[in-house]
Amino acid sequence: MKNSYWLNRWKEFLSHKRLRYEFILTVLLLVIIVYSFSRYLLFNETRAGAIIDDPIQKYFHAIDLNVPIFFAIYSSLLIGIISFSFNPRQLMMAFQTYALLVTLRMISMYLIPLDPPRDCIDLQDPVVFMMGTGMKIVKDLFFSGHTSTSFMLFQVARNKYLRFYFLAATITVGISVILQKAHYSIDVVAGLVYSYASYQMIRHLHAKYHKFETDQPVVKH
Repeated sequence: MKNSYWLNRWKEFLSHKRLRYEFILTVLLLVIIVYSFSRYLLFNETRAGAIIDDPIQKYFHAIDLNVPIFFAIYSSLLIGIISFSFNPRQLMMAFQTYALLVTLRMISMYLIPLDPPRDCIDLQDPVVFMMGTGMKIVKDLFFSGHTSTSFMLFQVARNKYLRFYFLAATITVGISVILQKAHYSIDVVAGLVYSYASYQMIRHLHAKYHKFETDQPVVKH
């Protein structure tokens, strides 16, 4: 029954030429942006950056919280992709918001180069390593990609249980990267702001051109 519903939603979605081309273009653009970001990370590691005197982090030593951080973010991503796949427009919106977020991260890191806190514990992100960087990445700081991504999932989701899970993941990740000193507190706050702004921009475009706010299947005439 669920497979039939899933297939019907995709058949309905892909039957519209403009939506079909937009989705294909979105996926291609996302692949290009993510690949470009993986290359940019290597360049960014060679740049000299500033060290911030964080007013919060000076009161504690770094704590290794890699396990809860990556469980929260990657379980959220897996759940998000699976659940959003039942609504193609919602999935497309998530892809577009993420593509915009990654683009803004590259621009922000270029304009605001930072070095990690002096006693930071590195984020052992297996996905970043497997993206082809082949080296430890520590300077992808402003703004927090993990925090902004989990908050993006919270905004895109419509189911109240999913929203609760994604919000809990956002809080877990945001607090944890600060306690681990893998990010400055300003990185986390900025991540929330950038994520909100990115989602609102994409949402506005969908509301204007697709009437996405109804979250209903497209009706054929």
